[in-house]
Amino acid sequence: MYAIVKTGGKQYKVAPGDKLNIEKLDVEPGQQVELTAICVVDGDKVEADPAKAGKTKVTATVLEQFKGEKQLVFKFKKRKNYKKLRGHRQQLTRVKIDSIGAVSAE
Repeated sequence: MYAIVKTGGKQYKVAPGDKLNIEKLDVEPGQQVELTAICVVDGDKVEADPAKAGKTKVTATVLEQFKGEKQLVFKFKKRKNYKKLRGHRQQLTRVKIDSIGAVSAE
């Protein structure tokens, strides 16, 4: 069983036990968070309707908050003697997927 979840403007394929790095969530390490499922696959059964798949709970535990690797941003204009080099480190959250399933009663 796996699900496609949407968080931080991106989509991730997750299964129970997976660890992944997502955009920063404002949650303390050790707490649980519920992610929005947009597709759920259980063997041969596929639920691709986001409205119906959204009722399926995907729970994850926050493991840590950290900064990603440095990304270099280089701006350059030829023949104008214009060069700028900047670095950026994105704030990330590492989560572990606990379970997929247990349709919520909403």
